[in-house]
Amino acid sequence: MQITKDAIAGTLESSDAQIRIAPNSSLEIELNSSVGKQFGDDILATINEVLAQFNVTAAKIIVEDKGALDCVLRARLKAALLRATDEAIDWEKVL
Repeated sequence: MQITKDAIAGTLESSDAQIRIAPNSSLEIELNSSVGKQFGDDILATINEVLAQFNVTAAKIIVEDKGALDCVLRARLKAALLRATDEAIDWEKVL
């Protein structure tokens, strides 16, 4: 998937995450998390898994996590990715 425009998904409310995506020449992930010391590695693993699922190799991704569950992180990242591309969506990959 090629990221062609800026996109955002989520909020800064407690137990949520806000994910911002922008086009970039390489893959760059910035994680700011209120639970980063305890779960930072797990959060990054989830992000990288979703990016691999969508074959994203170049984008700037900024994650503002406020203690979101894994399923919330996945949903927010998928929504932001789908908003950031002009490609046709393969809905089987989204599930």
